Amino acid sequence: MYRRYLKRVFDLCIAGVALIALAPLLLVIAAAVRLSLGAPVLFRQPRPGLDGKPFTLLKFRSMTDARNADGNLLPDDQRLTRFGRFLRSSSLDELPELINVVRGEMSLVGPRPLLMEYLDRYTPEQMRRHAVRPGITGWAQINGRNAISWEQKFALDVWYVDHCSFWLDLRILMLTVWRVARREGINQRGCATVTIFQGTSEGGSR
Repeated sequence: MYRRYLKRVFDLCIAGVALIALAPLLLVIAAAVRLSLGAPVLFRQPRPGLDGKPFTLLKFRSMTDARNADGNLLPDDQRLTRFGRFLRSSSLDELPELINVVRGEMSLVGPRPLLMEYLDRYTPEQMRRHAVRPGITGWAQINGRNAISWEQKFALDVWYVDHCSFWLDLRILMLTVWRVARREGINQRGCATVTIFQGTSEGGSR
């Protein structure tokens, strides 16, 4: 009952209020992004949503579009500015995803929406993470975030799918505030952001 009906009502109420309350902050961040990184202010990218169906994820930009002599984008660590690092470490770059929640493309809590190309690299068990809407935060985010392996992260995502409840979502939201305040697990060790998921040793679901 909760996952099918009440979760959506909960998401819509909280995300709607948050967008109104945070509107001044959103405008300040948007202006800062425009001044430091230029246009566009928002980063848009197709991501898999419920049942793997694509939607357009919205985030504040945190990287430049710097390219090498061949026209290819430079590595993340060379494009991530000091201001961009601040946005990521504080998770302020994620705030536009509240719009995705209001639209019904995301939930406040759920497995993080990753890249479309990962879909054929998941095992059937890992693919179950798409049985619920992706979230701004999730069980994996409060249990290591990017500091844990992909396999650990997906196992936590699937556990959430099997145990989703109002009280679990409330617990995750409260713990997320604590984790963000402490800026834990933002990056994988030795990476500016996170490594690319290449599939597990068991093989993907091709």
